[in-house]
Amino acid sequence: MRAIWKGAVSFGLVNVPVRLYSATENHDVQFRQVHREDGGRIKYKRTCSIDGEEVAYDDIAKGYETEDGDMVILTDEDFKDLPSKSSKEINVEKFVPTEQIDPMLLDKSYYLEPDKTATKPYVLLREALESEGRMAVVTVSIRTRMTMAVLRVRDGVIVMQTMLWPDEIRQPDFAHVEEAGEATDKEMAMAKLLIEQLAGDFEADDYEDDYAIALQELVRAKVEGGEVRAPAARAEESGEVVDLLAALAKSVEKAKASRGEAPSAPSASSTATSEPAKAPTKKAAAKKSATAKTAKTAKTAKAATRKTTAKKATKKAS
Repeated sequence: MRAIWKGAVSFGLVNVPVRLYSATENHDVQFRQVHREDGGRIKYKRTCSIDGEEVAYDDIAKGYETEDGDMVILTDEDFKDLPSKSSKEINVEKFVPTEQIDPMLLDKSYYLEPDKTATKPYVLLREALESEGRMAVVTVSIRTRMTMAVLRVRDGVIVMQTMLWPDEIRQPDFAHVEEAGEATDKEMAMAKLLIEQLAGDFEADDYEDDYAIALQELVRAKVEGGEVRAPAARAEESGEVVDLLAALAKSVEKAKASRGEAPSAPSASSTATSEPAKAPTKKAAAKKSATAKTAKTAKTAKAATRKTTAKKATKKAS
């Protein structure tokens, strides 16, 4: 990995020089816009919407569009007056209980690696955070803009996660959820049973991006010139779920089947609604036989006609 930032964690009189690494990476397949006929890359020109002229990079400025549609042009001199910092310090503001940090506030993740001369204070901070069950709320300047972040421990390494500002979290407004009413006792009991059937421990390695894997296989087959076979689509159930209790019961049965458990005995109501498939009647079987016979006769007559035509053509040629 390549360090993207160097600085120091500062708490009290302790200063820990660290290097910052991106903790995540994007594995999505990247595409280019190309010409369908020859595969040429599509290029775009920077043109002005008013005079239609192409604009050079040196003539491009930042603009802020107001609610009235007016454009305010900002220059480099304007940005110099804004409060910005280029400090190389991760300043610890306070240590807070882990449960007080809403996961919605967490944004990007980074690994912190200590310098060889600062290993001992790094380990001290790591063990203190783990033993107290707390996170360190910090302020840090990345790319000249100050932001909030937290320090926490993951797999023996201190991780810094930048945070969104509180006003960047949208407030949900779903009035119809409250108007739905409370669940019945039977529905709640069935829901709890479903949760028990699907209960387990989270293992991240149990999940994979099947779309990305299939897409990479598709691209690889194209490169190698092989044929691509589309996987059979799994039939999906359609229709609106009207009976919540029945839907929960069905989910429980599916969960049991996935665990290899025997399904529950069918109820009388479900037995009454399911009817065995009717055998085809004699009339239908006779009709099918007659149809097959007619088709066979027509095929024989067609072959005889073709043979007669061929003889006439031979005789005429002689």
